[in-house]
Amino acid sequence: MSLSVIGAGAFGTALAISLTGKGPVCLWARSRDHARAMQTTRENAARLPGHNLPEALTVTDDIRVAAENQTLLLAVPMQKLRDLLVTQSDALAGKTLVACCKGIELSSGLGPVAVIAECLPNARPALLTGPSFADDIAAGLPTALTLACADDRLAKALQQGLSTANLRLYRSSDTIGAELGGALKNVIAIACGAVIGAGLGDSARAALMTRGYAEMQRMALAMGARAETLAGLSGFGDLALTCTSEGSRNFRLGLAIGRGETFDSDVTVEGAATARAVAAKTGDMRLDMPITTCVVGLLDGKFTLDAAMTALLTRPLKEE
Repeated sequence: MSLSVIGAGAFGTALAISLTGKGPVCLWARSRDHARAMQTTRENAARLPGHNLPEALTVTDDIRVAAENQTLLLAVPMQKLRDLLVTQSDALAGKTLVACCKGIELSSGLGPVAVIAECLPNARPALLTGPSFADDIAAGLPTALTLACADDRLAKALQQGLSTANLRLYRSSDTIGAELGGALKNVIAIACGAVIGAGLGDSARAALMTRGYAEMQRMALAMGARAETLAGLSGFGDLALTCTSEGSRNFRLGLAIGRGETFDSDVTVEGAATARAVAAKTGDMRLDMPITTCVVGLLDGKFTLDAAMTALLTRPLKEE
């Protein structure tokens, strides 16, 4: 399988490093200076310092060179995916495109597989998602992910081609469930970070994770996902990691909110845009999403953390 990774952020670089264990990989960087720096130093010092780039990994800023390979892993932020697909449509058309981003597009309410299908109908879309940090993957630490694809034959080929010595992939045909699991857990992670940042304790975090998982299922099932998908790596697994580690940018944003600190606006936090997209979509669907509503209120400065907690704790008592 000929492979390129489109996007030289931390996660894209980590995937490229791991996949070179199976053969040559091309890594595409948007910036020429960034690509040249990586070629010269054999390190992505800007995004993933401390991890050497293997000899089998080549770096380019020419999308046409990267697109010479048939399977392309799209490791770009969710809110920039459509722009990449539209502006580089000539190079990406007809390829196997594996989205490696998590979120819901703010402008359309679609997940990454749906955005690929809409922008490039002749491409073959799939999704790689699950509990993973770039540093762990680049260091060769064991990581399990979900490979979601509606085409079972393609899914089996990708599962074989993308599994490495430290990456174990589980196959799923439920692309909707995998998309929503990876997207919605980021919203809950912001809430959990805020709780910990405000000093409200681990018990409160556990309660938010549990009720957040119920909220994730509520939306996913309403949109046709399977419950077992949300119980797997792309749902519960990713939720557990993201809500309990400062390695998560979403959790760190929540920490900053809870502590009353300023968060670096240059850091991409997928859960912020996703929370707003989910609130808009579920409002139209008349779904009850109280944690998501509170996160949007916190992000937009409409109410304080105390007000958010009061709103959650004074909801009517009911059966679990």
